[in-house]
Amino acid sequence: MPETPDAADSLEKRRLAQEAKDERKVWYFLGYFLFGIHIVAFVMIYAVLHGH
Repeated sequence: MPETPDAADSLEKRRLAQEAKDERKVWYFLGYFLFGIHIVAFVMIYAVLHGH
């Protein structure tokens, strides 16, 4: 059954919307990951400088 142009256009819009959501999730994950890495690094630096 061939798709109508409207159905194909709707499918494309839905795919682009999902892609944008997925990309946003990746950026959030990357941001939290990098923030977490810095927190860990600062705690390690503190431990090394203040350890006896």
